[in-house]
Amino acid sequence: MESHIVKIISIAKLTHDVLKIELKKPSGYTYTPGQATEVSINKTGWEEQKRPFTFTSLPDNQLLEFTIKTYPDHAGVTNELLKLKADDELIIHDVWGAITYQGEGIFIAGGAGVTPFIAIFRQLHAENKIGKNKLIFANKTSADIIHKKEFENLLGNRFINILSDEEVDGYSTGRISEKFLKENIDNLDEKFYVCGPPPMIEAVQGYLTSLGVKDGAVVVEV
Repeated sequence: MESHIVKIISIAKLTHDVLKIELKKPSGYTYTPGQATEVSINKTGWEEQKRPFTFTSLPDNQLLEFTIKTYPDHAGVTNELLKLKADDELIIHDVWGAITYQGEGIFIAGGAGVTPFIAIFRQLHAENKIGKNKLIFANKTSADIIHKKEFENLLGNRFINILSDEEVDGYSTGRISEKFLKENIDNLDEKFYVCGPPPMIEAVQGYLTSLGVKDGAVVVEV
């Protein structure tokens, strides 16, 4: 398995529990927007503690970027990431991932499941191909929305938010349901991209099937 020790160039919080980490990019290291790699910390006792994280930078960027949700109440890798600073090192491995752009459609994300879509939308914007793509984004509260301003700028009224634990003017309240999807989907013949916690993915796939979306039109991580 290919691996690279990479130096952290910068590390900062995007939200109360989400980090943006920029890394030196290994020569010849390539990926497709939406893909990921396994990451570990180059520190004694942590080298083999690998976790999957998605690239949120574009492939032709000079730096690699990850957008990572942390869990401070867990004594795990993401909590350890909170202790790192510039010039510390991570270990990255082979590139993998099935979520790649396959045409205009509806992107449905839960929490940190939005990360594969960040680079995809950034690439589409760079190529002036945002088109009629839509993002439906489910979170607990408005404070949990990753890259809220960026998505608003990229998508305008095609950026749809639903919050399970908070009522906010202009946002839907509750969880993604079949009724909610029906109200926010204009064309059932489009592509659907789904990423989030496994129970959410399973539920959304069931709702889409019930609405008449064909299996081959739904792109998920496998």
